[in-house]
Amino acid sequence: MPSIPDRVLSLIEASGVSRHAFAQQVGLDDSKLSKSLNGTRRFSSLDLARIAELCKVSVDWLLTGVELPLAVAARTTTGDAGTALQAAKRYIVLRTDLDAFGYPQPWRQSAVGVGPGSYTDQGKRLADEALARVSHAGLSISEGDLADLVESVFGVDVAIDHLGTGFDGLAASSDEAKLIVLATTHVPARQRFTLAHELGHLIAGDDQDVHLDRDIFDKAQAKDPSEVRANAFASTLLMPEEMLREAVGTTGLTEETFAELACELMVSPSTLAYRLLKLRLIDAGTCDRYKAITGMQAAKLAGRGEQLAQRTAKAATTRAPGILLRDAYAAYESGQATLRPYANLLGADVDDLRRTLESEHGTHDAL
Repeated sequence: MPSIPDRVLSLIEASGVSRHAFAQQVGLDDSKLSKSLNGTRRFSSLDLARIAELCKVSVDWLLTGVELPLAVAARTTTGDAGTALQAAKRYIVLRTDLDAFGYPQPWRQSAVGVGPGSYTDQGKRLADEALARVSHAGLSISEGDLADLVESVFGVDVAIDHLGTGFDGLAASSDEAKLIVLATTHVPARQRFTLAHELGHLIAGDDQDVHLDRDIFDKAQAKDPSEVRANAFASTLLMPEEMLREAVGTTGLTEETFAELACELMVSPSTLAYRLLKLRLIDAGTCDRYKAITGMQAAKLAGRGEQLAQRTAKAATTRAPGILLRDAYAAYESGQATLRPYANLLGADVDDLRRTLESEHGTHDAL
């Protein structure tokens, strides 16, 4: 079967340049390249990273000769779905390459599994376990940034990106990578629910490769068993029953305290109203009245207009996966990879970033 030297040789031939020119471009002298192609010297991880960068292939392909299914789908799919898949491919390929360099993703699978019962019951069970893990980590689902929490507790790479029109988000899964990509939006509560929904897909093991969600609130999509389970997971995770029962108490909710609760949990009033109805904490008439409240009205009633503005600005801003950033820099610092992947994640020019890092290093040495 073709080996790593065979694949590198095929790239040299496809590039149309001489071996000498290729060697210079990837930082090797002629002797080292020749020995590596002949099998008497192994390509180092940095060699492979530079070759992959130059030839626009993945390190994983150089090592295995197998192209990731997601990469194939991203290359062959057009339109808005192609845009979403390209966004996912960028992160999945880098995560897979980092795994090959010795930086595996710290994904933490559910200990309880899907289990028996209805799809709704399964979603609730998985969410209850997830909430226990959040509590064990000393965190709260209603405090701080949910993307940071999901990365910290579950080890998932979470990105916010421009996915084109008609997509709320996606979950991508492989042996080496677990990824959630959310669409930028001006509706922060919807983005938050999408994040919890996609986490539900990953924890349930619904899909290998990629799961695209055009509209997580689409009624037709909601008939799909995996979507029922993911929605039940998201509702239970973001609006824990114990927290809601404590908020309702013995006196019930007023319009103002309902609005305050929606803002505290960072969910839409309609989503909260439906959840309270299903738990029989409010009646159908009250649900109809509360679900008509908009997010902006709830923020005004609760005196949280400024907070909503801040959340909206954040939801409309792209975000690189935090764990991926950490590992990409660690791989560069250890000499396993080039600086370019880290710079690309930051959206920075690699030469400017290198000068900045070198300048900061010199400053620290002088202190």
